[in-house]
Amino acid sequence: MKKYILISILFLSAVFQANAQSKGVKIGYIDMEYILQNVPDYSEAKNQLEQKAQKWKQDIEAKKIEIAKLKDALKTERALLTKELIDEREEEIKFQENELLDFQQKKFGPNGDLITQKAVLVKPIQDQVFTAVQDIAEAKKYDFVFDKASDLTMLFSAKRYDISDQVIRVITRAEKREQMSAKEVKQQEAKEALEDAVLDAIPSLEARKKALEDKKKAREQLVADRKAAAEAKKAEQEAKRAELLAAKNAKKTGVTAKDKPSDSETVTPSENNKVSDSTAIDAKASKAAARAKLIEDRKAAAEAKKAEQEAKRAELLAAKNAKKTGTVTAKDKAADDEITPTTEDNKATDSTAVDPKVAKAAARAKLIEDRKKALEDKKKKIIEDREAAKKAKEDAKKKP
Repeated sequence: MKKYILISILFLSAVFQANAQSKGVKIGYIDMEYILQNVPDYSEAKNQLEQKAQKWKQDIEAKKIEIAKLKDALKTERALLTKELIDEREEEIKFQENELLDFQQKKFGPNGDLITQKAVLVKPIQDQVFTAVQDIAEAKKYDFVFDKASDLTMLFSAKRYDISDQVIRVITRAEKREQMSAKEVKQQEAKEALEDAVLDAIPSLEARKKALEDKKKAREQLVADRKAAAEAKKAEQEAKRAELLAAKNAKKTGVTAKDKPSDSETVTPSENNKVSDSTAIDAKASKAAARAKLIEDRKAAAEAKKAEQEAKRAELLAAKNAKKTGTVTAKDKAADDEITPTTEDNKATDSTAVDPKVAKAAARAKLIEDRKKALEDKKKKIIEDREAAKKAKEDAKKKP
């Protein structure tokens, strides 16, 4: 049968080949199983039929249990029964088994009630589908419309040629029109025409979904490429920075980049990595050592300057003390080579050797003592003046 259908299709294709060269042949297909699953009437009737089939199966199981009980009873009582009774019961069991088989064939056989009622159930919907397909084919100028669920083998079928959803819409609308008036039917037809135009303009859901997935994959690939490029650029910058740092360190240590190849002609990549790592570490260590040395030099210079200032201040203080005491300074002593040192000179030299800080502290203490004494004298004078003024005032009050 399939061979004849295929031959007829090839023949029709050959007939319309000449027209196909001048204008495109419009082909569509339907999926009857999909349509039946989405038609409400068929779904309700199918559920009712499945409930009936379930009840038939329960009846069959109950009959099997009843026959099994009869067999068990016969087996138990066989020793007590006569041959006639045993034959009678065996005939009854056999009769019920045959009755069960007949019931199974009647309900679930090739020509049973289940198959018959399914055909009766599908027939009106198939008629509606055929009518809807003819209407759609005439309205949209289809040349061929095939059934995907039929005996015809379709190795591939693009989704854009599937008109099953359109057939379901036509059947559903036809059912709604039966409950409408003529005016409402006219309005509904105008509304349906507009809806069909919109739905035809919109691409299929799967096509849109595929386009979105392709777009998402392309975006993810672009992000991955950009990330890889950024990582490569970062690695290149790190390598360049390490090279510059190594060159700077080489300048500090006196080893140039030209001298390095002469030391080892063949250097493996792992050795290069080790050298770059060691040069980076040496550069950091040398930088820290240079900073520490600079701090130490500044500290030593500050201490030297402070010591120099302290020595200068001590020298000036010694000269000042020498002037006060009348002793000979170091310069006068160097000029007078013939004079022998006396006990007074020794005393003078001892006085010049006094710690300048001690002398300065003594002078400051003396100055504070003088100021304190002056303040006390001033305070005493003020108190005396107040007492005198108070006494004078009291004397003035006593006079008439």
